[in-house]
Amino acid sequence: MPRGNKGGRTTRSAPPRTANRPFDDAPRVDLGALRQRLYAIVTPVVADQGFDLEDLTVSRAGRRHVVRVVVDGDDGVSLDAVATVARAVSTSLDEAEQRDGDLAPGEYTLEVSSPGVDRPLVTPRHWRRNIGRLVQTRIDGKQVTGRVVEADDQAVTLETEQHTLSVPVAMLGPGRVQVEFSRLADLDDEDMVDFTAGDHDDEDEDES
Repeated sequence: MPRGNKGGRTTRSAPPRTANRPFDDAPRVDLGALRQRLYAIVTPVVADQGFDLEDLTVSRAGRRHVVRVVVDGDDGVSLDAVATVARAVSTSLDEAEQRDGDLAPGEYTLEVSSPGVDRPLVTPRHWRRNIGRLVQTRIDGKQVTGRVVEADDQAVTLETEQHTLSVPVAMLGPGRVQVEFSRLADLDDEDMVDFTAGDHDDEDEDES
């Protein structure tokens, strides 16, 4: 199993699932259609746990498929929360298969993680959850680096070396959190955890 995104955490919610027919005899899966189906199942489950579904991808890795779910919340996502969400999602997928049949032929593995620091800041909630952090973005085509001091659904306030700017969210390019080594000492043990479980075969991977 691959590690989660940088700064994120990954857990396996259940052993690989195996459909009734041999994987080699199964047709190639439309990963886009499978992703849409999974998205409809997983989104309400994650919301019921009090988190946002940030991303869901489906890839073919060797002889199996991998479903990666990324969740986030206003107060971050602890390891215990990741495990709880993973169990809830796994249960929901089991119920969907019992009701509608196999989600995918052959084996597939579920991975649940929190976003890494390299996740681009795009939506208002992304900016709000990074108040206090140094970010790099583009405003009117110009690259700007500043600290997020305020953020709401309409605008983000950045404190740069020269100015304090209040910019509408729609005018901001994707933001990138900048790693500040001088601030690493402020991280607690939970923030520093890199949790990985299991092994993963990465050959022939196609992601949708």
